[in-house]
Amino acid sequence: QVQVEESGGGSVQTGDSLRLSCKASGRTTSTYTMGWFRQAPGKEREFVAGISWSAINTDYLDSVKGRFTISRDKDKNMMYLQMNGLKPEDTALYYCAVTQFGTVSRQTTDYDWWGQGTQVTVSS
Repeated sequence: QVQVEESGGGSVQTGDSLRLSCKASGRTTSTYTMGWFRQAPGKEREFVAGISWSAINTDYLDSVKGRFTISRDKDKNMMYLQMNGLKPEDTALYYCAVTQFGTVSRQTTDYDWWGQGTQVTVSS
C-alpha cells in the first residue's frame, strides 16, 4: 500500500507562483511513475503533468507547458509541481497520483494511488 499526501495549495493572484509538493510513502515508490491531475468544479479530472521514476521522461498538458515544471526527489520520495504565471483557469483541486507503470500516462485509470488533493485558487 502507498500513502500519498499533497501540500502547497493556496489562493493567489493572476501571474503568481505556487509550488505543490507530494509525499509518497509505504512501499518502495522511488521506482514508480508519478503524476499531477486537477479537477475544477463541474469538470472531469484532467492530467496536468507526469514524471517517470528516473525523472528522465516528463509530460505536460499543453496549456501548462512553459509555466509548470514537474520534478521529483527519489531519495525523499517527493514530487513537486512548480507553477508559475498562474491563471484563473488553473483554479482546481490538484491531486498527486502514483502508478506502478514504468511510463508516464495521462489516464486516471492507470494510476493506483491518489492523495486527497490540495486546492489552488487563482483570482484575477
